[in-house]
Amino acid sequence: MINVAKWALLALLALPFLELAVFVAVTGMIGFGWALSLVAAGSAAGLLILRRAGGSHIARIRIALDQGSFTALQADASGRAILIGGILLLIPGFITDIAALCLLIPPLRHAMRVAFGHVVAPVRNDGVVDLPPEQWHQVPDPSLPGQRRHEPKR
Repeated sequence: MINVAKWALLALLALPFLELAVFVAVTGMIGFGWALSLVAAGSAAGLLILRRAGGSHIARIRIALDQGSFTALQADASGRAILIGGILLLIPGFITDIAALCLLIPPLRHAMRVAFGHVVAPVRNDGVVDLPPEQWHQVPDPSLPGQRRHEPKR
């Protein structure tokens, strides 16, 4: 775990230098004005995404945290990807913009999940939510005849 934290910290510290090197390379290929315009356009797109889609996802996260419903946070993986993608687009640079596009475009998002070995169960559209046994319990309906309040059904 510490090894992963070291690599993450190193990558975070190296990111500005890598972004600068990529910016210089892109500037050499297409010119300073175009490169700066692309970076500004990416940041503006990130701002629009965060204002449009990010606000509703942040509100859902707040409600889920207030209610203590961590399964709701796990179920909203695409919303989380859009939120992180918007934040990455907001950060100026080409590397973060490419990472953001991988999170924002659904086929690329799926390819990234497959590449990193994260297999997602298929979505069911029949209104049924399958929960592991430790995440639910049966509550008897006291309005039904023949059932007592605290007696488990046999």
